Amino acid sequence: MVTLRGDAPPSPPQFLKHRALRAPQAPGWAVPSRAPPPPSLLRALRWPSPGETCRCFKALCCKGPPPPRPEYDLVCIGLTGSGKTSLLSQLCSESPENIVSTTGFSIKAVPFQNAVLNVKELGGADTIRKYWSRYYQGSQGVIFVLDSASSEDDLETARNELHSALQHPQLCTLPFLILANHQDKPAARSVQEIKKYFELEPLARGKRWILKPCSLDDMEAVKDSFTLLINLLEERELEPSRM
Repeated sequence: MVTLRGDAPPSPPQFLKHRALRAPQAPGWAVPSRAPPPPSLLRALRWPSPGETCRCFKALCCKGPPPPRPEYDLVCIGLTGSGKTSLLSQLCSESPENIVSTTGFSIKAVPFQNAVLNVKELGGADTIRKYWSRYYQGSQGVIFVLDSASSEDDLETARNELHSALQHPQLCTLPFLILANHQDKPAARSVQEIKKYFELEPLARGKRWILKPCSLDDMEAVKDSFTLLINLLEERELEPSRM
C-alpha cells in the first residue's frame, strides 16, 4: 500500500526503479559489433540514376529491328549450258526439278548473311548475246559463268564474250566473279589452264576480278566465291568516301 504525503506526487513502485532485466551472459561472451558494409557493396546497392534506368529499359524493351542488309545489282552472263541458272537456283534454295534454262533474262534475289545480291541473269544463246549490252546499265558487279568441260569452239566463244565484257565501258570498272563451272566432269580444265587460255592476267590487269572453280556438288565453295565478290563490292562502295 502506498502512503500519500501532502501534495507530493506518489513515488513509483520499487520494481520500476530497477533497469530492465537482461538475459544472462556466459563468462567471456560479448555482443559482436557490426562493421560498416564495404564501399563496393554500397555502390552495388545504390539506386540507379534516371539515365541508367532509361538505358536499361531501352536495352530490354525497345530493341529495334536489325539494320537492313545492303543490296547490290549484278549481271550474270555466260553461254547456254554453262550452268548459270542451276547455280543461282541452288543459291536461292530452289528445287532442281523446276530449273528451266533462261531464254531471255530473269532476276533473282540471292540472300547472303551480309548482303543481298539482285542478280540479272541473261540468256546465253547466239540470238540473245548480241543484246547483252542493253542490260548492263545500273550493274554494280559482273558474274561470268563458263563451262570448263566444254568443247574448244565453245571455250573460244566464251573467251571472246568475256573479253568483250571486260572491255565494255559500263562494266570495265566493276568487280568480276568468273566461275569455272562443271569441275566435277572428267574433261574439266583447271583454273590455271583457263587463266592462261583466257589471258586474264594481261587483259584484267588493274581490274577487280576473281576466278574460282565450282560445281553443283560443292555449293559451299560457290558461296565462298560469292562472299569474295561481296567484299570487292563493299571495297568499291567505300572508295568515294576515302577521297
